[in-house]
Amino acid sequence: MTTQEEIKNIDGELDVRVLVPIKRHELLIQLFKDLPAGQHFIFINDHDPIPLYYEFRSIYGDVVGWEYLNKGGRDWKVKVTRTEDSSGIDMSEVSTLIDLRKIDEKDWKQVVFHRYGMMEKDTTMELIAASDPVEIHGVFVNKYEGKHSWIYKEKEPGNIRIHITKKDKSGLGDDGYSVVNDFDIRPYEPALRHEMFYKAFADIKPGEAFQFTNDHDPKPLYYQMEAESKEPFRWEYIEQGPEVWKVRVIKVKK
Repeated sequence: MTTQEEIKNIDGELDVRVLVPIKRHELLIQLFKDLPAGQHFIFINDHDPIPLYYEFRSIYGDVVGWEYLNKGGRDWKVKVTRTEDSSGIDMSEVSTLIDLRKIDEKDWKQVVFHRYGMMEKDTTMELIAASDPVEIHGVFVNKYEGKHSWIYKEKEPGNIRIHITKKDKSGLGDDGYSVVNDFDIRPYEPALRHEMFYKAFADIKPGEAFQFTNDHDPKPLYYQMEAESKEPFRWEYIEQGPEVWKVRVIKVKK
């Protein structure tokens, strides 16, 4: 297993971009678990790691200081501080825990499915919610029926606890795929923007997606991809101007 020292840069920051997503996650979760109150670490990622912030809070409570030192592109730098001691929640039965009560509802699907996409077969996610997350349940039923189990451990008004067990190796995202990269190309010159886009597409596998932000409609890229790409893809607008354009690109399973 890769150690902290192996991925530290000259400033003592952890550059987790050299690791595959699940190994990044395992390392950072362990780091926060062992972090004394008042101490911090800084890590660099190639997309916004906000789902990890919510997972830290779900497991350890409201003791997470989260400060962006840099945003965008492939250089997201975050300072993580443990503000107080906390014992955390017992994770002996599950591989991860997501407390939807601590997350803005508009971010629920991104957080749940980003993390689910990294889970290994036969591992379990625990969801906690104040009300039944019907929309999330619907994605699982419609896209992966027979490939997961959804069990209500508790189902009372104001107290919902669900165990979701992954029964195959598939990844999921907002609508049945795993979003593995999210970057901002606006700070870069046009030639580099194209290079970043094509590299992101080459790096993802069928069933995975990336998202990028631009300062104008990148429709010409879509037409170029449509003409040249030998792999099927889907192009979805998340935001459409006038100042910010955000697009999700999914590599479709054949």
